[in-house]
Amino acid sequence: MLTFVALASVLLLGIVPEQTEAIAIYTGWERHALLGSDIRLSCSFFSWRLTSDDVTFSWTYRPDGSRDSISIFHYTSGQAYVDNKGPFRDRVEFVGNPGKRDGSILIKNLDYNDNGTFTCDAKNPPDIVGRPSSVRLLVFETVPIQAGVITGAIIGVVLGLLVLIVVIYYLMRFLVARRVFSLSVSKHGKKKREGSQARQLWTPPPLTCYPLP
Repeated sequence: MLTFVALASVLLLGIVPEQTEAIAIYTGWERHALLGSDIRLSCSFFSWRLTSDDVTFSWTYRPDGSRDSISIFHYTSGQAYVDNKGPFRDRVEFVGNPGKRDGSILIKNLDYNDNGTFTCDAKNPPDIVGRPSSVRLLVFETVPIQAGVITGAIIGVVLGLLVLIVVIYYLMRFLVARRVFSLSVSKHGKKKREGSQARQLWTPPPLTCYPLP
């Protein structure tokens, strides 16, 4: 029995670390921003382990139409390192909080050339196995109305029309019922008056007396 318990303990101790060495990384899906503005690109992660002092965050950027990615930011050992030579020189700022598993960055003074895909990777040793997460950035002169807003507006208009139709329908039914009731009362009153006048105009025939034989 003790041998079985010891074997089970060894198996559990051998399996659990393998299951908890994974890390899940999260970013947004797509971000829209105005030309010349600043934007925060969020990155966080989930790990079964406590936040390690050796936590790291890395950001890469792939321009639209390109297959190659470039490194623009790296955080390790409590220090943030930004790209000082590439397209984001002096425009990237670390605004995250590693202690809260936040590896967000701020990109300043956006340009049309910044359109592309930003990928965040995080490590929380010993949890180091995970799939990086990506967010696409689109820079516009004016931010377009998103499809969800348009869909919501259409649904609202349709629902409003349906409510209006229902209200008009029941209002018409009420008016028709009221009209029918008024006509019925009027007709009944007219018949009653005609009957009363007929009784007043009717006079009994004179009585004729005949002598007895």
